[in-house]
Amino acid sequence: EKLAEILRLHEIKSITVVRMEVPCCGGIVSAVKSAMLQSGKMIPWQVITIGTDGEIL
Repeated sequence: EKLAEILRLHEIKSITVVRMEVPCCGGIVSAVKSAMLQSGKMIPWQVITIGTDGEIL
């Protein structure tokens, strides 16, 4: 709800989610999607995934 409120109250131009490839980090992507739906705004966004070896996938 906090992220949705931030999106609703401010003019965010884009969102970049940086996550690791491990399954436990997938929730952050879901949280961003949910916040956008709750805020009523569809903001351009991207996901950057970092491998366990530190490389960008």
